[in-house]
Amino acid sequence: MDKRLLTLLYFFLFLTQNTGCQKMKEQALPEFQVEISHPSNELDITPITDKIPLLEGDFAALPYGSTSGSWGWSGKGWTEQYGTPIGADIIYFSRYEDTFYHLKAGFPIDKIKNYMKRAYAQGEASLYTKPISEYQDLGRFQHYGSAENPYQSFSTLVFGFAPKGMVVVWLRFGIVQIELGRFQSEIIKDDKELEKKLFSNLSVSRTEMKEKRFLDISSKQWDDYREKYLWKPIITSENKGLRTFEMNISYYNGEAELLLMPWISNAPERLRAIPKELNFVWQSGKNQQYIGRAYFNWEKTNEIFKKENKGTLEFKISSDNRSFQVLFNDKPIPTDSIRIFQSDQKYKDSY
Repeated sequence: MDKRLLTLLYFFLFLTQNTGCQKMKEQALPEFQVEISHPSNELDITPITDKIPLLEGDFAALPYGSTSGSWGWSGKGWTEQYGTPIGADIIYFSRYEDTFYHLKAGFPIDKIKNYMKRAYAQGEASLYTKPISEYQDLGRFQHYGSAENPYQSFSTLVFGFAPKGMVVVWLRFGIVQIELGRFQSEIIKDDKELEKKLFSNLSVSRTEMKEKRFLDISSKQWDDYREKYLWKPIITSENKGLRTFEMNISYYNGEAELLLMPWISNAPERLRAIPKELNFVWQSGKNQQYIGRAYFNWEKTNEIFKKENKGTLEFKISSDNRSFQVLFNDKPIPTDSIRIFQSDQKYKDSY
């Protein structure tokens, strides 16, 4: 056989075997997505090099391109990664600060392992007959959406890049999102090679970008969002037929929580950030099902929470279901907006 042909054959066999081994390795490890977010579009950053160390060895990677979306949510999916993320080694350029940063962070391993055991409830499953709890230690590979499974395992590693090198990392479990921690990037002072690498692919020079984009902005706002208070939400009504089914809370700190039956009727008191948006579903009788929605102002709400320090956030529904009040320890909470919609979604305990 011709030596060149033999070499090509060996190369093909090696490539096929290596690809097959890689696929088997990926199939043996649970997958997850990675998102990179920012507070707003004018506060975007661009990764230059990126590695996400994995507990199993090797590395995962960030999505291609710059940050997007809003704080804690990029709005973009990407190629699946495989394994258990335990840190971040990222060099990035903050376009509006004209600064290269290096994030070198190790995630708390015991905390990561604990969360990787969990699967959080996402909603009812028609063929699931056991009482649903907030989460169960079911491990990875739990995917909500089937008639038998109301739970979702860890699904997405989310990065949030704020000004002055502040980076927050969240773990997402479908609807539920939990802050893993806040990390600090270091400024790279000797950045000429990095500048050359980045700007050789851009249509604008570094000087031009600085002239158009530069902002001297603090990270205090997003640090303040991380402040938490000991409180719990409750839903009340003068209507004796009240049944509550779910409550979905998005917080200013980027976290998200879902309360379902049966624990929505006795939500645990815990440290929570200031709510940003909240939706809840209730019934007061047959064909009387509603969704209540409230939008909160951080400054006004935080002022009240800080003064009280702990307590109960009450959503008091009128007897005719046309309105509700928001109270914290019986004191009115100002909201940016309150809305009510009729709903026809079916629940197991519906009228």
